[in-house]
Amino acid sequence: MNAAPELERGELIEPPPDRFHLNRRSFFRVLGGGIVVLLLADTSPAQETGDRRRGGGRGGARPVEIGAWLHIGEDGAITVYSGKTEMGQNIRTSLAQAVAEELRTPASAIRMVLADTDLTPFDAGTFGSRSTPDMARQLHRAAAAAREVLLDLAADFFKADRAVLTITDGKVTRGDTNESVTFGQLTKGQKLMKSIEERAPVTPPEQWKIAGDSVAKLDGPNFVTGRHQYTSDIARPGMLHGKVLRPPAFDAMLVSADTSAAASIPGVTVVQEGGFLGVAAADILTAERALSSIRADWSAKPQPSDAELFDLLKKEAPAPQPREAVAEEQRLERTYTIAYIAHAPLEPRAAVAEWQESKLTVWTGTQRPFGIRGDLAQAFGVGEDRVRVIVPDTGSGYGGKHTNAAATEAARLAKAAGKPVKLVWTREEEFTWAYFRPAGVITIASAVRPDGTLAAWECHNVNSGGSALRSPYAVPGERADSHNAAVPLRQGPYRGLASTANVFAREMHMDELARAVKLDSLEFRLRNLKEPRLRAVLEAAAKSFGWGVAKTAEGHGVGLACGTEKGSYVAACAEVAADRATGKVQVLRAVVAFECGAIVNPNHLKNQVEGATVMGLGGALFEAIEFGDGKIKNPRFSEYRVPRFSDTPTIEVVLLDRRDLPSSGAGETPIIAIAPAIGNAIFDATGLRLNSLPMRLA
Repeated sequence: MNAAPELERGELIEPPPDRFHLNRRSFFRVLGGGIVVLLLADTSPAQETGDRRRGGGRGGARPVEIGAWLHIGEDGAITVYSGKTEMGQNIRTSLAQAVAEELRTPASAIRMVLADTDLTPFDAGTFGSRSTPDMARQLHRAAAAAREVLLDLAADFFKADRAVLTITDGKVTRGDTNESVTFGQLTKGQKLMKSIEERAPVTPPEQWKIAGDSVAKLDGPNFVTGRHQYTSDIARPGMLHGKVLRPPAFDAMLVSADTSAAASIPGVTVVQEGGFLGVAAADILTAERALSSIRADWSAKPQPSDAELFDLLKKEAPAPQPREAVAEEQRLERTYTIAYIAHAPLEPRAAVAEWQESKLTVWTGTQRPFGIRGDLAQAFGVGEDRVRVIVPDTGSGYGGKHTNAAATEAARLAKAAGKPVKLVWTREEEFTWAYFRPAGVITIASAVRPDGTLAAWECHNVNSGGSALRSPYAVPGERADSHNAAVPLRQGPYRGLASTANVFAREMHMDELARAVKLDSLEFRLRNLKEPRLRAVLEAAAKSFGWGVAKTAEGHGVGLACGTEKGSYVAACAEVAADRATGKVQVLRAVVAFECGAIVNPNHLKNQVEGATVMGLGGALFEAIEFGDGKIKNPRFSEYRVPRFSDTPTIEVVLLDRRDLPSSGAGETPIIAIAPAIGNAIFDATGLRLNSLPMRLA
């Protein structure tokens, strides 16, 4: 079967009219020949709640129908539509594998159309590691239903019993005569739609042949050759380039502005609407020159600095509740602090906006295309049916691309200029005007018995959040609470949410408890751990690492940690070299064991785990936003330290494939264990407990 057709560079796919507002008869007329399967959605707990109206605007409004469409055309082409966004996690391939598995056809034959609000069904967004457990499951069901229809059509075509038919490689074959008919031949002239039941006949993981295999990245050559377009590559006829005037500090208010010099530059459009002030010009250099010529006055107020941050948060932390003392127990109370860090995506925020006959089309990198559509509709006072949001594959998000800023800014400029406008944030704008992983203060008060079993555990997280806050260890009367706080910087979702902070605090604390009762760190955890899946990854990582056997040199130390979040399980072991005199910490080796149920694509899962480990290394040792008086002090890569090649250790990934369990997401959980593993290794090497992220010896 031929590979799925590729889009030409810059091609804009036009949807059939009112694609998602049709009744069944009119739907048949619009799509013509072919099989169309409508996936009736079950309600996913991961999705935002909202009312039943179509949309994706404020308040999480969304329709009940959150499924996906699958279309098999008369030419045999298989096109799959999903509102999910491709941000480097390679869901284009893994979702195609789900369909290919059920249709018994190569994944390369599947054409995925993603994140286009005029073409794809509503989706609340790409976050929470839900693409695999939710969308892949739905596409398995959709494709399985299509397979059953194809077999029914083939039985009628051959006038044969279904029992003699097999489906493979885009065709149905009759076993007793070896005759074949292609999908396209079967669907030609047919106008058929089938609703998918909850118990669609999907292929169980233990029988997978395409899902579960390391299928190569779909459209991979396009990324290598540069043929693939990101938002910043989009060009529209007559397009202008935009720039926005930013305040000198957070919460600064525009008092007055002299835009006469900018307006006098030929071809420049100046737009001022309330506190928004921007320019558009034929090229980016002219736009920058026009922006720099604006004379603006601002009013600002004093704001706290990073040096004051944790004292502010500690004021919000409740004191641990006293409990009755038991003489033989050892008690431990510690405070852990978590710095603000930036998402630092390779691709900064960008958008191209175009108005045509009062309809707005925006290309932008976002995790919430339907949410952005709703935001734009509200901002410009138009119906959501007059707004189209298209998301080219996005150069990473990590939870940082939920908001509409770049899209709205580009649309404002385009509307005023009467031409399409491209707006690409600078790296400094990305560091300053995006949002940050929340800073936090975590206090843990615990007690351990002489036999090494936990007797008490009380944990309070101020500001950074409640993800993975409750302990996976067996402890009676556990108390764990998350508390909000007034904070100086804008904050929002980050890869793994608060689990990076909470697992760091808990696993550092567990290590200190183990040493207090003179138990090996691995033995202490296993003694208090009943969860079999977490035990399995912990034992797998320790075995591959050589825990308890490996000898370390002077100044070297080893540490381990484990955790669970979003239905996945991870454990990490690390070896470091740490020099107290110079303050240098070098991670030499890391072993990460990961389990997320049935594995869809082993090689790409390994890539995710490795990437998350390196990202977690940055938060562990380097990354922290420095700020003061409403300004970010390190808003560029030359000043904001992220991991470099020289920082990256030898990483071994151990994957546990559980074909007996449903697949869970893998985009977030692998990040959570590496920081405490490094922290515990630093203590092993130096005797110093570094209970703040990032961990710095000097």
